[in-house]
Amino acid sequence: MAPKYLHTMLRVKDLDKTMAFFNLLGLKETRRTDSEGGRFSLIFMAAEGDEDHPVELTYNWDGDEGLPDDSRHFGHLAYRVDNIYETCQHLMDNGVTINRPPRDGHMAFVRSPDNASIELLQAGDALAPQEPWSSMENTGHW
Repeated sequence: MAPKYLHTMLRVKDLDKTMAFFNLLGLKETRRTDSEGGRFSLIFMAAEGDEDHPVELTYNWDGDEGLPDDSRHFGHLAYRVDNIYETCQHLMDNGVTINRPPRDGHMAFVRSPDNASIELLQAGDALAPQEPWSSMENTGHW
């Protein structure tokens, strides 16, 4: 039997901020498990029609002091978007820093509130380069 992709897990420090970030990307909560005994919540978020490929947000009720800099995050998450320029503008308009702008009309990187790297890829062919993206510098790292 071949393995089947299930989900990607991210540990999060501020659940509300992180869920709001993923809402900006178009993901919605699809299910939640709260463990009173384990004192944690698992929140699964996915794009409509792609519920079989969620991101699992793991939130420890008593805090997680190693976040966001203990490097126990996954390398990055990748999402295909219909229009990379519109997506990046929407994120910027809502206070998200574009770490690697889509200068090539194809790829951009941002960070979640918990410092997880998120890759955005243009669906289909790359869009024609356009300003302000084509001359925008990188910010931070991804």
